[in-house]
Amino acid sequence: MQNQSKFIFVTGGVVSSLGKGIAASSIGALLESRNLTVTIQKLDPYLNVDPGTMNPFQHGEVFVTDDGAETDLDLGHYERFVTCPLSRRNNYTSGQIYDDVLSRERRGDYLGNTVQVIPHVTDAIKERILGVADGFDIVVCEIGGTVGDIESQPFLEAIRQLRYDLGPENVCYVHVTLVPFIGAADELKTKPTQHSVRELRAIGIQPDVIVCRCDRELDADIKRKISLFCNVAVENVVTAMDADSIYRVPLLLADEGIDERVIKCLNIWTGAPKLDPWRDLMRRYDNPEGEVTIGVVGKYVDLTESYKSLHEALLHAGLHHSHRVSVEYIDAESLETGPAADILGNVDGILVPGGFGSRGVEGKIRAIQYAREHKVPFFGICLGMQTAVIESARNLAGLDDAHSTEFDQDSPHPVIDLMEHQRGVESKGGTMRLGAYPCTVANASHAHDAYEAIEISERHRHRFEFNNDYRDQLEAIGLHITGTSPDNLLVEIVERKDHPWFLGCQFHPEFKSRPFDPHPLFRDFVGASITHAHQPALI
Repeated sequence: MQNQSKFIFVTGGVVSSLGKGIAASSIGALLESRNLTVTIQKLDPYLNVDPGTMNPFQHGEVFVTDDGAETDLDLGHYERFVTCPLSRRNNYTSGQIYDDVLSRERRGDYLGNTVQVIPHVTDAIKERILGVADGFDIVVCEIGGTVGDIESQPFLEAIRQLRYDLGPENVCYVHVTLVPFIGAADELKTKPTQHSVRELRAIGIQPDVIVCRCDRELDADIKRKISLFCNVAVENVVTAMDADSIYRVPLLLADEGIDERVIKCLNIWTGAPKLDPWRDLMRRYDNPEGEVTIGVVGKYVDLTESYKSLHEALLHAGLHHSHRVSVEYIDAESLETGPAADILGNVDGILVPGGFGSRGVEGKIRAIQYAREHKVPFFGICLGMQTAVIESARNLAGLDDAHSTEFDQDSPHPVIDLMEHQRGVESKGGTMRLGAYPCTVANASHAHDAYEAIEISERHRHRFEFNNDYRDQLEAIGLHITGTSPDNLLVEIVERKDHPWFLGCQFHPEFKSRPFDPHPLFRDFVGASITHAHQPALI
C-alpha cells in the first residue's frame, strides 16, 4: 500500500436498502471529479463465498468483473460512477474471509495459536482492505448490512482498528441513516438516527459525516438536533433526499458539500470539483426529445434489481439519443398462454435477457418469434441469444423439437449444448465461463457497425453454448454468425440480415455500459427501436 492512500468507510443504519452503494459511488465520483484517483470496495457480511449461487429474488443481479469474479450488484454502481475497472479484490464476503482463515489454520500458519475473530478474522479483513489501495489516492469501502447485525461486527471492528493503525487523518467514517417523516405527527423524526449512531459509537466508531436519507429537505433545526445528539459537526450532517435518478445523487450531495467535508476530514487539498459532465447528463435526462418503450421479457420481472445493469444500460443508451427509455418488464410465462400481439404490441423493441432455469423459456421463444415476424428490433443476451437460436431452429429450419440440453437433455436437436469443459462439473459456485473473453466480429454486420472494430472483449457468465453441429444448417436459413471466439470455435454473436435489427450475443454487454459511454450494442438497439417507433403502423 502507498502511504498516501486514504480510506472512507461507508456504513448503514436503521434499515437496509438505504442506498449505501449509491452514496459510496457518489462520493467516489465527486472525489474523482477533483482529480483524485479512486477505487471502491464492498465487504459483504453473508457467509456465501460469493453471490453466484444466490437466488436473484433474494440478492438481485450478480455482477461480473473482467477477471471473472461473481460479485455484489453494488460493484456495477461503482463501475458506472468511477472510471477505475474493478476486480475480485473489490468484493469480499464473510464466507471468503472465514474460508481463508480456516485454510491458514489447517496449514499451520498460526503456529498452534487459538484462532479467534480478534485478531485473526479482523486481520484478514484489514489485509483485504489495505490490499486494494495500491496506486490510489482514495479507497471508498462500503460495509454491507446494517449496524447492529451480528454478521457485520467483525467488519466494523476491523475498520475501527484501521483508524488507529493508519492515523486519524487517513480514515473517514461516513454513516448513512434514515430520517423518516411521520405523517400523523407531520414531522421528521431523528430518533432512528440517534439510535443507529449510538450502536456505532458503542463499538468504538464515531462517524465523521452522517448522510440522512429522507423524502424532504432537513431544516437547520433538524440538522442541529442530529449534530447535538450524535456528536457530529452540524455542517457534517448531510441531507440525501430521494432522487428521480441515481445519477442526480452526486450533484445533490455536492450541493450539500459532502466532498468538502470528506477532504477536510482526510486533510487533503484538491482543486474544485469538475461536475459539468454530470450536469450535462442530467440536462439530457430532464429534457428528452422523445420516449421509446422497450419490452424486457424475463422471469425475474417482479424484482427489477435482478436486471439492474440491464436497466441502467438501456437508460445510458436513451440518454445518448436524448430519449427517455420506458422499460416494460414482461413476465415470460404470460407469453406461454396469452396472445403475443396483445402483450408485445405496444413496445418499440424487445429484449430477452440472461437467466437460468426452464421457467418462462417457451414464452421467451414466442417473444422472439413475434419480434422476427413483425420486424420489431430484437436484442438477446446470453439465454436470450440461445432462445433466438432455438426459435430459428424450430420455426425456420424445421427442427420442431430443437432445444437446449439445459432444459431438455433428451432433445433430438440440441442446438444449444453444455460447453465441453463443463461436462462432469458438479460444483455450482464459480465454475461457469466467467469474465472477459475476446471476440472476433464479422464485417458487414450490426455488431461491426456498433463496435467499429474487429476485435472486442466482453464479459461472460454461462455454461451452455451454440452447438456447432448445427452451424451450417442454421446459417442456411438466415441465422448469421457474426461474432466468434478468435479460434472460431465458440459462437458469440448471431444476427438476421432479413430484419431491421436482430442480434443475440452470448456475453453480457450490460456490465460494461456507462452513463458517459453507453455500450455500443445497447446504443444501437435503442436507436433502432426509436426508428421503429417513428415508423407508421402497418394496416
